Amino acid sequence: MWLRLRLYLLVGLMLAILYGIIAGIGFLLGASGITYYIFLFGVAIAIVLIQYFIGPKTVEWSMKIRYVSEREYPKLHKMVEELAGKAGIPKPKVGISKIQIPNAFAFGRTKKDARVCVTEGILKLLKDDELKAVLGHEIAHIKHKDMAIITMLSVIPMICYMLYISFFWGGLYSGNRRDSGAMALIGLLALVVYFITSLLVMYGSRIREYYADLGSVELGNKPHHLATALYKLVYGSAKADKKAIRECAGMKAFFVNDPSRAIDEIKDLKEVDVDMSGTIDPDELLIVAEKKIKISRTDRLVELLSTHPNMLKRIKHLATLYSKAV
Repeated sequence: MWLRLRLYLLVGLMLAILYGIIAGIGFLLGASGITYYIFLFGVAIAIVLIQYFIGPKTVEWSMKIRYVSEREYPKLHKMVEELAGKAGIPKPKVGISKIQIPNAFAFGRTKKDARVCVTEGILKLLKDDELKAVLGHEIAHIKHKDMAIITMLSVIPMICYMLYISFFWGGLYSGNRRDSGAMALIGLLALVVYFITSLLVMYGSRIREYYADLGSVELGNKPHHLATALYKLVYGSAKADKKAIRECAGMKAFFVNDPSRAIDEIKDLKEVDVDMSGTIDPDELLIVAEKKIKISRTDRLVELLSTHPNMLKRIKHLATLYSKAV
């Protein structure tokens, strides 16, 4: 409930910021000048809608996806079908990404258009229960309509950036010195709001990851299976080819974890795997649930600029879910 409430509050705040932007411009420029900026608002929405509709094809091409039949991957199809049934959504298309970085992702415009894909790397790394927990995380994203929500939120930073370009650079080249100073100032203000709203969108994305972890558990997956899967994904990503990670940088927001942060996250996760077995068992989760975790200032700053939560905090969240269930 708290995760859902935070998301609703975030959406409300973003809409309030958008209203404030439009109202502020109208006040400063008068009714005659607002038409142009409403036009900019429409252009921003149009850009997002285009991205929304061509997005699936972009992901398919970037991630080298091949959709597979039930005959080719019967176990994978069975897991997805079972989880989709529990979530009350149509069974998504199932695909395999040829990249070797161990991960999984979901995308699509609607629940009926949804696709769940795994990389070749993750199939070699995880056991069945762990893979199913990861697939549950992706199914939860689809159930919660995360793609639509994040797309909607991302409209607002885009509008702010377009206003910055229009006002700041328009002001610099304006023939009227008095107006040019005011326009440039408004442009700088729009740039500041752009950075703030971009941070809020990333915060919303991090909330969605926690919510999807919870969703996987609600679909019947054990918290320690998902925790172990996340743990293994961090290690697998740390060992992955750095060139492959750079090539996927633009798509990492879709992933279960952020591969580019894996090397730094390994150090933190060593304190979770007490017996150094390479897995996180139920007893270790209970220890984490009672332990007060420490996050460095650097890690907090990195998390602030990321679409994914700090992995140690994510494991702590799963540990809390497990401790409440036992």
